[in-house]
Amino acid sequence: MRLLVLGGTRFVGRSVVLDALARGWDVTALNRGVTGAVPSGVQALVADRTDAAQLAEALQGKEFDAVLDTWSGAPRVVATAARLLEGRVARFAYCSSISAYRDGRPVGGDESWPAVEADPEADRTDYQRDKRGGELAALASFPEALVGRPGLILGPYEDIGRLPWWLGRAARGGRVVAPGRPDRPLQYVDARDLAAWFLDNLAAGSSGVVDLTDPSGHTTTQSLLEAVVHATGDRAELVWVDQVTVLASGAEPWTQLPCWVPEAGEFEGFMEGDTSRAVATGLRSRDIAETAAATWEWLQRDGFPAQREDRPVHGLPEALETALLARR
Repeated sequence: MRLLVLGGTRFVGRSVVLDALARGWDVTALNRGVTGAVPSGVQALVADRTDAAQLAEALQGKEFDAVLDTWSGAPRVVATAARLLEGRVARFAYCSSISAYRDGRPVGGDESWPAVEADPEADRTDYQRDKRGGELAALASFPEALVGRPGLILGPYEDIGRLPWWLGRAARGGRVVAPGRPDRPLQYVDARDLAAWFLDNLAAGSSGVVDLTDPSGHTTTQSLLEAVVHATGDRAELVWVDQVTVLASGAEPWTQLPCWVPEAGEFEGFMEGDTSRAVATGLRSRDIAETAAATWEWLQRDGFPAQREDRPVHGLPEALETALLARR
């Protein structure tokens, strides 16, 4: 397979590149060349894809069997790339997000829940509409495109700061706030399992929209945090703080307490979607202990990645942590 990855140096894109190389595929990665180098064995194309002329020049005369796009900014950028690749690539895949759904998806919601309104030719708006706009842009040029909608993505090369923050905090040791109910079901996908699913389904010629998270309850808050503590040397003590107390403190779910959200209100159903279509199309789910250990190994080897400008800072401020621990 001749695979083009639009991106390829960070998180999901890098996981896809590494998996494709391991399969013996002919891999090309196109990016600006400013956020890290592609692995050995990958043909690197350098272009700022927000510049249509640069992108066209970089792709001139090139054809591929498949392309994977992970763009999360202005939808018009996906539209430009998709139009340039019409007739030159057989299969197109876009890594979207469950954020593309309208708010209010209930417990057990699946791909039938409506998506937000979005413009495939828009400049950057917000993450929710940008991802949906990216889907529409891909589908406009490739009606049989494969669209994966992951939720929480964890694993090596994560440059968002969720699992890396928990690992760094546990490595410092001492008492650590563990939010909510210990057996609260979580849904996530390891970036390596996400990559494998995309490549398997590109090879099979699959199409359509699929939610890409592990089945609800594949892991829990307790399993995640215990895996984090163990991976970093068992120097931390988890101190469970109930949901009411956590929220009353002003701690922000998802960002200040990464990977965790309340079980009611605007987040209801967020960690309890129906992902049977993903399982039916081959999504394999490794254990959270393996994800935590591999991520810590990567951080120890390469260091913590720089904070991304397009993402909020994750982690519980020390003052909030101290206040919450003082109540236990």
